[in-house]
Amino acid sequence: MPYSRPETRPPHSGLNLVAGEWTPAADGRRFERRNPADLSDLVGTFPDSSADDMAAAIGAVEEGAEEWAAASPERRAGVLEAAARWLEDRADELTVELVREEGKTRAEAAMETGRTPKNLRFYAGEALRITGRSYPADDGGLVYTRPEPVGVVGAITPWNFPLNIPSRKLGPALAAGNGVVFKPSPVTPLLAQRLVEALLAGGLPPRAIALVQGGAAPGAALAADPRVAAVTFTGSTEVGRAIHASVGPSRRVQLEMGGKNPVIVLDDADLDRAAQIVAKGAFGLGGQACTGTSRVIVHESVHDALLEKVVALAESRTVGNGLHDGVTMGPLAADFQLAKVLEYVRIGQDEGAKLVTGGARLDDEAGYFVSPAVFTDVTPEMRIAREEIFGPVLAFQRVSGLDEAIALADATPYGLSAGIVTRDIERAFAFARRIRTGLVKINQPTTGMAMTVPFGGFKESSTQTFKEQAGDSMMLFYTQEKSVYLSP
Repeated sequence: MPYSRPETRPPHSGLNLVAGEWTPAADGRRFERRNPADLSDLVGTFPDSSADDMAAAIGAVEEGAEEWAAASPERRAGVLEAAARWLEDRADELTVELVREEGKTRAEAAMETGRTPKNLRFYAGEALRITGRSYPADDGGLVYTRPEPVGVVGAITPWNFPLNIPSRKLGPALAAGNGVVFKPSPVTPLLAQRLVEALLAGGLPPRAIALVQGGAAPGAALAADPRVAAVTFTGSTEVGRAIHASVGPSRRVQLEMGGKNPVIVLDDADLDRAAQIVAKGAFGLGGQACTGTSRVIVHESVHDALLEKVVALAESRTVGNGLHDGVTMGPLAADFQLAKVLEYVRIGQDEGAKLVTGGARLDDEAGYFVSPAVFTDVTPEMRIAREEIFGPVLAFQRVSGLDEAIALADATPYGLSAGIVTRDIERAFAFARRIRTGLVKINQPTTGMAMTVPFGGFKESSTQTFKEQAGDSMMLFYTQEKSVYLSP
Protein backbone atom coordinates (compact mmCIF):
# COMPACT_ATOMS: atom_id res chain seq x y z
CA MET A 1 0.00 0.00 0.00
CA PRO A 2 1.55 3.37 -0.97
CA TYR A 3 2.09 6.05 1.63
CA SER A 4 -0.89 8.43 1.90
CA ARG A 5 -0.37 12.04 2.73
CA PRO A 6 -1.81 13.02 6.13
CA GLU A 7 -4.40 15.34 4.59
CA THR A 8 -6.05 12.37 2.87
CA ARG A 9 -6.71 10.77 6.26
CA PRO A 10 -9.06 12.80 8.44
CA PRO A 11 -8.34 12.64 12.18
CA HIS A 12 -10.13 9.86 13.99
CA SER A 13 -12.60 10.89 16.68
CA GLY A 14 -12.23 8.19 19.32
CA LEU A 15 -14.67 7.27 22.06
CA ASN A 16 -14.94 5.17 25.19
CA LEU A 17 -17.16 2.11 25.27
CA VAL A 18 -19.30 2.08 28.42
CA ALA A 19 -22.51 0.08 29.01
CA GLY A 20 -22.50 -0.99 25.38
CA GLU A 21 -22.44 2.58 24.05
CA TRP A 22 -19.68 4.57 22.38
CA THR A 23 -19.41 7.72 24.46
CA PRO A 24 -17.07 10.65 25.23
CA ALA A 25 -15.61 11.30 28.67
CA ALA A 26 -18.26 12.63 31.04
CA ASP A 27 -16.62 16.06 31.25
CA GLY A 28 -15.94 16.23 27.50
CA ARG A 29 -12.16 16.47 27.80
CA ARG A 30 -10.08 15.05 24.94
CA PHE A 31 -6.42 14.56 24.06
CA GLU A 32 -4.59 14.44 20.74
CA ARG A 33 -2.44 11.67 19.31
CA ARG A 34 -0.05 12.66 16.54
CA ASN A 35 2.15 10.58 14.26
CA PRO A 36 5.56 10.39 15.99
CA ALA A 37 7.24 10.41 12.57
CA ASP A 38 5.31 13.46 11.31
CA LEU A 39 3.97 15.74 14.01
CA SER A 40 1.80 17.60 11.50
CA ASP A 41 -0.21 14.38 11.04
CA LEU A 42 -3.04 14.28 13.61
CA VAL A 43 -4.02 10.64 14.04
CA GLY A 44 -7.03 11.53 16.16
CA THR A 45 -8.50 12.89 19.36
CA PHE A 46 -9.68 10.67 22.21
CA PRO A 47 -11.48 10.88 25.56
CA ASP A 48 -9.31 12.12 28.40
CA SER A 49 -11.19 10.05 30.94
CA SER A 50 -11.38 10.51 34.70
CA ALA A 51 -11.61 8.14 37.64
CA ASP A 52 -15.39 8.70 37.54
CA ASP A 53 -15.51 7.51 33.93
CA MET A 54 -13.63 4.37 34.98
CA ALA A 55 -15.97 3.76 37.91
CA ALA A 56 -18.96 3.92 35.57
CA ALA A 57 -17.30 1.49 33.16
CA ILE A 58 -16.53 -1.03 35.91
CA GLY A 59 -20.09 -0.88 37.18
CA ALA A 60 -21.49 -1.42 33.70
CA VAL A 61 -19.29 -4.47 33.04
CA GLU A 62 -20.09 -5.89 36.48
CA GLU A 63 -23.79 -5.69 35.65
CA GLY A 64 -23.58 -6.66 32.01
CA ALA A 65 -21.17 -9.59 31.93
CA GLU A 66 -23.59 -12.29 33.11
CA GLU A 67 -24.63 -13.19 29.57
CA TRP A 68 -21.00 -13.75 28.60
CA ALA A 69 -20.22 -15.75 31.75
CA ALA A 70 -23.10 -18.07 30.89
CA ALA A 71 -22.04 -18.46 27.25
CA SER A 72 -20.97 -21.91 26.09
CA PRO A 73 -17.32 -22.59 25.33
CA GLU A 74 -18.28 -22.92 21.68
CA ARG A 75 -19.83 -19.46 21.64
CA ARG A 76 -16.82 -17.88 23.30
CA ALA A 77 -14.50 -19.57 20.81
CA GLY A 78 -16.69 -18.45 17.93
CA VAL A 79 -16.51 -14.81 18.97
CA LEU A 80 -12.72 -14.88 19.15
CA GLU A 81 -12.51 -16.64 15.78
CA ALA A 82 -14.80 -14.05 14.19
CA ALA A 83 -12.80 -11.19 15.71
CA ALA A 84 -9.64 -12.72 14.26
CA ARG A 85 -11.23 -12.75 10.79
CA TRP A 86 -12.30 -9.10 11.18
CA LEU A 87 -8.71 -8.12 11.93
CA GLU A 88 -7.35 -10.17 9.03
CA ASP A 89 -9.79 -8.56 6.60
CA ARG A 90 -8.44 -5.12 7.60
CA ALA A 91 -4.78 -6.04 7.98
CA ASP A 92 -3.46 -3.55 5.41
CA GLU A 93 -5.43 -0.65 6.88
CA LEU A 94 -4.47 -1.60 10.44
CA THR A 95 -0.82 -1.82 9.47
CA VAL A 96 -0.84 1.76 8.20
CA GLU A 97 -2.70 2.95 11.32
CA LEU A 98 -0.17 1.18 13.53
CA VAL A 99 2.77 2.81 11.75
CA ARG A 100 1.16 6.25 12.02
CA GLU A 101 0.13 5.92 15.64
CA GLU A 102 3.04 4.05 17.24
CA GLY A 103 5.95 4.59 14.84
CA LYS A 104 6.92 1.07 13.77
CA THR A 105 8.25 0.35 10.32
CA ARG A 106 5.76 -1.15 7.91
CA ALA A 107 7.39 -4.60 8.24
CA GLU A 108 7.26 -4.46 12.05
CA ALA A 109 3.64 -3.31 12.01
CA ALA A 110 2.64 -6.00 9.52
CA MET A 111 4.17 -8.62 11.80
CA GLU A 112 1.99 -7.39 14.67
CA THR A 113 -1.23 -7.12 12.67
CA GLY A 114 -0.56 -10.62 11.35
CA ARG A 115 0.13 -12.13 14.75
CA THR A 116 -2.79 -10.65 16.66
CA PRO A 117 -5.50 -12.71 14.88
CA LYS A 118 -3.42 -15.83 15.50
CA ASN A 119 -3.36 -14.98 19.21
CA LEU A 120 -7.16 -14.74 19.27
CA ARG A 121 -7.45 -18.11 17.52
CA PHE A 122 -5.14 -19.66 20.09
CA TYR A 123 -7.36 -18.38 22.91
CA ALA A 124 -10.44 -19.59 21.07
CA GLY A 125 -8.94 -23.04 21.46
CA GLU A 126 -8.31 -22.38 25.16
CA ALA A 127 -12.03 -21.66 25.60
CA LEU A 128 -12.72 -25.23 24.50
CA ARG A 129 -10.09 -26.73 26.79
CA ILE A 130 -11.33 -25.40 30.15
CA THR A 131 -12.24 -28.47 32.20
CA GLY A 132 -12.65 -29.57 35.79
CA ARG A 133 -11.51 -32.71 37.60
CA SER A 134 -13.37 -35.45 39.42
CA TYR A 135 -12.47 -37.48 42.54
CA PRO A 136 -14.00 -40.58 44.17
CA ALA A 137 -15.82 -40.07 47.49
CA ASP A 138 -16.06 -42.42 50.50
CA ASP A 139 -19.86 -42.58 50.38
CA GLY A 140 -19.98 -43.64 46.75
CA GLY A 141 -20.70 -40.12 45.64
CA LEU A 142 -18.58 -37.74 43.66
CA VAL A 143 -16.37 -34.75 44.24
CA TYR A 144 -15.64 -32.56 41.24
CA THR A 145 -14.14 -29.17 40.51
CA ARG A 146 -15.90 -26.49 38.54
CA PRO A 147 -13.80 -23.74 36.87
CA GLU A 148 -15.66 -20.44 36.60
CA PRO A 149 -14.80 -16.89 35.47
CA VAL A 150 -13.25 -14.71 38.17
CA GLY A 151 -15.61 -11.82 37.34
CA VAL A 152 -14.42 -8.42 36.12
CA VAL A 153 -10.86 -8.35 34.74
CA GLY A 154 -8.96 -5.07 34.43
CA ALA A 155 -6.45 -5.01 31.56
CA ILE A 156 -3.87 -2.19 31.52
CA THR A 157 -1.64 -2.32 28.46
CA PRO A 158 1.43 -0.52 27.03
CA TRP A 159 1.90 1.31 23.76
CA ASN A 160 4.74 -0.63 22.18
CA PHE A 161 2.56 -3.55 20.97
CA PRO A 162 -0.94 -1.99 21.00
CA LEU A 163 -2.66 -4.94 19.32
CA ASN A 164 -0.50 -7.94 20.23
CA ILE A 165 -0.20 -7.43 24.00
CA PRO A 166 -3.88 -6.51 24.59
CA SER A 167 -4.92 -9.55 22.58
CA ARG A 168 -2.86 -11.69 24.99
CA LYS A 169 -4.91 -10.32 27.89
CA LEU A 170 -8.39 -9.80 26.45
CA GLY A 171 -8.25 -13.11 24.56
CA PRO A 172 -7.81 -15.46 27.54
CA ALA A 173 -9.95 -13.31 29.84
CA LEU A 174 -12.87 -13.54 27.41
CA ALA A 175 -12.20 -17.21 26.63
CA ALA A 176 -12.74 -17.91 30.34
CA GLY A 177 -16.03 -15.98 30.35
CA ASN A 178 -14.99 -12.84 32.20
CA GLY A 179 -16.12 -9.28 31.65
CA VAL A 180 -13.21 -6.99 30.76
CA VAL A 181 -12.45 -3.35 31.44
CA PHE A 182 -9.69 -2.34 29.02
CA LYS A 183 -7.43 0.64 29.78
CA PRO A 184 -4.86 1.10 26.98
CA SER A 185 -1.94 3.50 26.84
CA PRO A 186 -2.81 7.04 25.73
CA VAL A 187 0.02 6.75 23.20
CA THR A 188 -1.93 4.18 21.14
CA PRO A 189 -5.65 4.78 21.67
CA LEU A 190 -6.74 4.13 18.07
CA LEU A 191 -5.39 0.58 17.84
CA ALA A 192 -7.01 -0.22 21.20
CA GLN A 193 -10.35 0.91 19.84
CA ARG A 194 -9.84 -1.21 16.73
CA LEU A 195 -9.32 -4.33 18.84
CA VAL A 196 -12.55 -3.69 20.73
CA GLU A 197 -14.37 -3.06 17.44
CA ALA A 198 -13.12 -6.45 16.23
CA LEU A 199 -14.48 -8.21 19.31
CA LEU A 200 -17.86 -6.50 19.01
CA ALA A 201 -18.02 -7.33 15.31
CA GLY A 202 -17.28 -10.94 16.28
CA GLY A 203 -20.39 -11.05 18.45
CA LEU A 204 -19.14 -10.22 21.94
CA PRO A 205 -22.02 -8.82 24.02
CA PRO A 206 -21.33 -5.05 24.13
CA ARG A 207 -21.85 -4.84 27.89
CA ALA A 208 -19.27 -7.57 28.53
CA ILE A 209 -16.43 -5.18 27.73
CA ALA A 210 -15.57 -1.56 28.39
CA LEU A 211 -12.88 0.62 26.83
CA VAL A 212 -11.69 3.63 28.81
CA GLN A 213 -9.13 5.93 27.20
CA GLY A 214 -6.93 8.45 28.98
CA GLY A 215 -3.94 8.86 31.23
CA ALA A 216 -2.94 7.66 34.68
CA ALA A 217 -6.11 8.55 36.61
CA PRO A 218 -8.47 5.95 35.09
CA GLY A 219 -5.74 3.29 35.24
CA ALA A 220 -5.17 3.90 38.95
CA ALA A 221 -8.92 3.80 39.54
CA LEU A 222 -9.18 0.47 37.71
CA ALA A 223 -6.47 -1.13 39.84
CA ALA A 224 -7.93 0.19 43.10
CA ASP A 225 -11.58 -0.74 42.55
CA PRO A 226 -12.63 -3.75 44.69
CA ARG A 227 -15.22 -4.75 42.06
CA VAL A 228 -12.30 -5.74 39.77
CA ALA A 229 -11.40 -9.32 40.64
CA ALA A 230 -8.15 -9.49 38.68
CA VAL A 231 -5.76 -6.94 37.18
CA THR A 232 -3.33 -7.78 34.40
CA PHE A 233 -0.67 -5.23 33.49
CA THR A 234 2.30 -4.92 31.16
CA GLY A 235 4.54 -1.89 31.51
CA SER A 236 7.22 -0.34 33.67
CA THR A 237 8.33 -1.79 36.99
CA GLU A 238 7.60 1.53 38.70
CA VAL A 239 3.94 1.51 37.65
CA GLY A 240 3.71 -2.23 38.29
CA ARG A 241 4.76 -1.76 41.91
CA ALA A 242 2.04 0.86 42.39
CA ILE A 243 -0.58 -1.44 40.88
CA HIS A 244 0.56 -4.35 43.05
CA ALA A 245 0.20 -2.23 46.20
CA SER A 246 -3.21 -0.99 45.08
CA VAL A 247 -4.63 -4.44 44.29
CA GLY A 248 -3.64 -5.87 47.67
CA PRO A 249 -3.70 -9.48 48.87
CA SER A 250 -7.38 -10.34 48.34
CA ARG A 251 -7.50 -9.88 44.57
CA ARG A 252 -5.44 -11.28 41.72
CA VAL A 253 -2.71 -9.41 39.90
CA GLN A 254 -0.45 -10.37 36.99
CA LEU A 255 2.42 -8.03 36.21
CA GLU A 256 4.93 -8.18 33.36
CA MET A 257 7.35 -5.32 33.79
CA GLY A 258 10.78 -4.03 32.83
CA GLY A 259 13.99 -5.61 31.63
CA LYS A 260 17.70 -4.90 31.22
CA ASN A 261 18.36 -7.76 28.88
CA PRO A 262 21.92 -8.95 28.14
CA VAL A 263 23.47 -10.99 25.36
CA ILE A 264 26.67 -12.84 26.28
CA VAL A 265 29.04 -13.39 23.35
CA LEU A 266 31.74 -15.99 24.04
CA ASP A 267 35.13 -16.33 22.44
CA ASP A 268 34.01 -19.16 20.13
CA ALA A 269 31.04 -17.29 18.67
CA ASP A 270 30.46 -16.65 14.97
CA LEU A 271 30.88 -12.86 15.20
CA ASP A 272 28.88 -12.00 12.09
CA ARG A 273 25.95 -13.99 13.46
CA ALA A 274 26.44 -12.52 16.91
CA ALA A 275 26.41 -8.97 15.54
CA GLN A 276 23.15 -9.61 13.68
CA ILE A 277 21.57 -11.11 16.81
CA VAL A 278 22.65 -8.16 18.95
CA ALA A 279 21.59 -5.50 16.44
CA LYS A 280 18.16 -7.02 15.89
CA GLY A 281 17.48 -7.19 19.62
CA ALA A 282 18.85 -3.71 20.32
CA PHE A 283 17.61 -1.64 17.37
CA GLY A 284 14.56 -3.51 16.11
CA LEU A 285 11.34 -1.72 17.08
CA GLY A 286 13.53 1.27 17.92
CA GLY A 287 14.69 -0.57 21.03
CA GLN A 288 11.19 -0.12 22.47
CA ALA A 289 10.56 -3.68 23.62
CA CYS A 290 10.66 -5.02 27.17
CA THR A 291 12.77 -7.91 25.86
CA GLY A 292 15.07 -5.67 23.80
CA THR A 293 18.82 -6.13 24.08
CA SER A 294 20.38 -3.33 26.13
CA ARG A 295 23.70 -4.92 27.18
CA VAL A 296 26.33 -6.94 25.33
CA ILE A 297 28.69 -8.87 27.62
CA VAL A 298 31.62 -9.90 25.43
CA HIS A 299 34.68 -12.03 25.95
CA GLU A 300 37.68 -9.72 25.88
CA SER A 301 39.34 -11.63 23.04
CA VAL A 302 36.52 -10.80 20.59
CA HIS A 303 35.23 -7.54 22.11
CA ASP A 304 36.77 -5.11 19.65
CA ALA A 305 35.91 -7.16 16.58
CA LEU A 306 32.28 -7.55 17.65
CA LEU A 307 32.02 -3.88 18.56
CA GLU A 308 33.15 -2.89 15.07
CA LYS A 309 30.53 -5.13 13.45
CA VAL A 310 27.68 -3.93 15.67
CA VAL A 311 28.60 -0.28 15.15
CA ALA A 312 28.52 -0.85 11.39
CA LEU A 313 25.04 -2.38 11.67
CA ALA A 314 23.84 0.51 13.85
CA GLU A 315 25.13 3.06 11.37
CA SER A 316 23.51 1.19 8.47
CA ARG A 317 20.03 1.67 9.94
CA THR A 318 17.87 4.03 7.90
CA VAL A 319 15.86 6.05 10.41
CA GLY A 320 12.64 7.65 9.20
CA ASN A 321 8.91 7.44 8.66
CA GLY A 322 7.97 3.78 8.71
CA LEU A 323 5.65 4.19 5.73
CA HIS A 324 8.52 5.25 3.49
CA ASP A 325 10.42 2.67 1.43
CA GLY A 326 13.80 1.62 2.75
CA VAL A 327 13.26 2.74 6.35
CA THR A 328 14.58 0.17 8.83
CA MET A 329 14.01 2.04 12.12
CA GLY A 330 11.12 4.34 12.92
CA PRO A 331 10.86 7.16 15.44
CA LEU A 332 10.54 6.83 19.17
CA ALA A 333 6.88 6.68 20.08
CA ALA A 334 6.51 9.88 22.08
CA ASP A 335 8.21 13.05 23.24
CA PHE A 336 8.84 11.59 26.69
CA GLN A 337 10.58 8.59 25.11
CA LEU A 338 12.83 10.85 23.08
CA ALA A 339 13.68 12.93 26.15
CA LYS A 340 14.45 9.80 28.17
CA VAL A 341 16.75 8.29 25.56
CA LEU A 342 18.67 11.53 25.04
CA GLU A 343 19.01 11.94 28.81
CA TYR A 344 20.51 8.46 29.18
CA VAL A 345 22.95 9.16 26.37
CA ARG A 346 24.09 12.22 28.33
CA ILE A 347 24.24 10.21 31.58
CA GLY A 348 26.37 7.51 29.94
CA GLN A 349 28.88 10.05 28.74
CA ASP A 350 28.90 11.90 32.07
CA GLU A 351 29.65 8.66 33.92
CA GLY A 352 32.63 7.90 31.71
CA ALA A 353 31.32 5.48 29.10
CA LYS A 354 32.53 6.02 25.53
CA LEU A 355 29.83 6.83 22.97
CA VAL A 356 31.09 5.12 19.82
CA THR A 357 28.19 6.06 17.56
CA GLY A 358 24.71 7.56 17.51
CA GLY A 359 22.64 8.98 20.31
CA ALA A 360 21.72 12.20 18.50
CA ARG A 361 18.31 13.60 17.64
CA LEU A 362 17.54 13.68 13.92
CA ASP A 363 15.17 15.99 12.00
CA ASP A 364 14.02 18.03 14.98
CA GLU A 365 10.93 19.44 13.26
CA ALA A 366 9.67 16.22 11.70
CA GLY A 367 9.30 13.76 14.56
CA TYR A 368 10.95 11.88 17.42
CA PHE A 369 13.92 10.46 15.56
CA VAL A 370 17.18 9.42 17.19
CA SER A 371 20.19 7.57 15.83
CA PRO A 372 20.92 4.21 17.50
CA ALA A 373 23.60 4.58 20.16
CA VAL A 374 26.43 2.20 21.06
CA PHE A 375 28.54 2.68 24.20
CA THR A 376 31.70 0.89 25.23
CA ASP A 377 33.86 1.00 28.38
CA VAL A 378 30.67 0.49 30.40
CA THR A 379 31.13 -0.61 34.01
CA PRO A 380 28.52 -2.38 36.18
CA GLU A 381 27.76 0.58 38.44
CA MET A 382 26.87 2.90 35.56
CA ARG A 383 23.19 3.72 35.15
CA ILE A 384 23.18 2.72 31.48
CA ALA A 385 24.23 -0.77 32.66
CA ARG A 386 21.58 -1.04 35.39
CA GLU A 387 18.46 0.94 34.44
CA GLU A 388 15.88 0.28 31.76
CA ILE A 389 16.13 2.86 28.96
CA PHE A 390 13.57 1.43 26.50
CA GLY A 391 15.25 2.80 23.43
CA PRO A 392 18.06 2.07 20.95
CA VAL A 393 20.93 2.43 23.43
CA LEU A 394 23.40 -0.47 23.71
CA ALA A 395 26.11 -0.92 26.34
CA PHE A 396 29.21 -3.09 25.71
CA GLN A 397 30.92 -4.74 28.71
CA ARG A 398 34.12 -6.86 28.69
CA VAL A 399 34.60 -10.16 30.57
CA SER A 400 37.25 -12.85 30.74
CA GLY A 401 35.03 -15.94 30.95
CA LEU A 402 31.57 -17.47 31.32
CA ASP A 403 31.36 -17.25 35.12
CA GLU A 404 32.12 -13.54 35.09
CA ALA A 405 29.67 -13.04 32.21
CA ILE A 406 26.78 -14.73 34.02
CA ALA A 407 27.48 -12.81 37.22
CA LEU A 408 27.45 -9.55 35.26
CA ALA A 409 24.31 -10.53 33.36
CA ASP A 410 22.52 -11.09 36.68
CA ALA A 411 23.80 -7.88 38.28
CA THR A 412 20.58 -5.88 37.79
CA PRO A 413 17.18 -5.99 39.52
CA TYR A 414 15.62 -7.34 36.32
CA GLY A 415 15.28 -10.87 35.03
CA LEU A 416 13.20 -10.89 31.86
CA SER A 417 15.26 -12.13 28.89
CA ALA A 418 18.92 -13.06 28.35
CA GLY A 419 20.83 -14.57 25.48
CA ILE A 420 24.13 -16.23 24.71
CA VAL A 421 25.98 -16.70 21.43
CA THR A 422 28.33 -19.69 21.41
CA ARG A 423 29.13 -22.85 19.48
CA ASP A 424 29.72 -24.78 22.73
CA ILE A 425 26.53 -26.61 23.69
CA GLU A 426 27.86 -27.45 27.15
CA ARG A 427 28.41 -23.80 27.97
CA ALA A 428 25.05 -22.90 26.44
CA PHE A 429 23.27 -25.38 28.74
CA ALA A 430 25.24 -24.12 31.73
CA PHE A 431 24.08 -20.59 30.91
CA ALA A 432 20.45 -21.72 30.58
CA ARG A 433 20.64 -23.45 33.97
CA ARG A 434 22.31 -20.63 35.87
CA ILE A 435 20.90 -17.38 34.45
CA ARG A 436 18.09 -15.77 36.47
CA THR A 437 15.70 -14.79 33.70
CA GLY A 438 12.33 -16.06 32.56
CA LEU A 439 13.36 -16.19 28.90
CA VAL A 440 16.65 -17.77 27.82
CA LYS A 441 17.74 -17.37 24.20
CA ILE A 442 20.62 -19.42 22.79
CA ASN A 443 21.97 -18.09 19.49
CA GLN A 444 18.83 -15.97 19.11
CA PRO A 445 17.90 -12.33 19.81
CA THR A 446 16.47 -11.55 23.24
CA THR A 447 13.29 -10.41 21.47
CA GLY A 448 10.70 -12.67 19.86
CA MET A 449 8.77 -15.62 21.24
CA ALA A 450 6.36 -18.33 20.19
CA MET A 451 2.71 -17.61 21.01
CA THR A 452 2.26 -21.10 22.47
CA VAL A 453 5.00 -20.63 25.09
CA PRO A 454 4.52 -19.05 28.55
CA PHE A 455 5.96 -15.54 28.90
CA GLY A 456 7.22 -13.91 32.08
CA GLY A 457 10.29 -12.84 33.99
CA PHE A 458 12.12 -13.26 37.28
CA LYS A 459 13.03 -10.73 39.96
CA GLU A 460 11.55 -7.26 39.36
CA SER A 461 10.46 -8.11 35.83
CA SER A 462 7.34 -9.93 36.99
CA THR A 463 5.11 -10.85 39.91
CA GLN A 464 6.18 -14.45 39.15
CA THR A 465 2.68 -15.68 39.91
CA PHE A 466 0.75 -16.34 36.72
CA LYS A 467 2.45 -16.46 33.33
CA GLU A 468 1.22 -14.35 30.43
CA GLN A 469 0.47 -15.48 26.89
CA ALA A 470 0.21 -19.28 27.14
CA GLY A 471 0.37 -22.25 29.45
CA ASP A 472 -1.76 -23.58 32.28
CA SER A 473 -1.02 -20.70 34.64
CA MET A 474 -2.37 -18.20 32.11
CA MET A 475 -5.88 -19.68 32.15
CA LEU A 476 -5.69 -20.31 35.90
CA PHE A 477 -5.36 -16.55 36.34
CA TYR A 478 -8.66 -15.95 34.56
CA THR A 479 -10.63 -18.73 36.26
CA GLN A 480 -11.52 -19.67 39.83
CA GLU A 481 -12.21 -23.18 40.97
CA LYS A 482 -15.05 -24.55 43.11
CA SER A 483 -14.95 -28.00 44.68
CA VAL A 484 -18.39 -29.63 44.59
CA TYR A 485 -19.32 -32.59 46.86
CA LEU A 486 -22.21 -34.75 45.64
CA SER A 487 -23.77 -37.66 47.51
CA PRO A 488 -26.32 -40.02 45.98
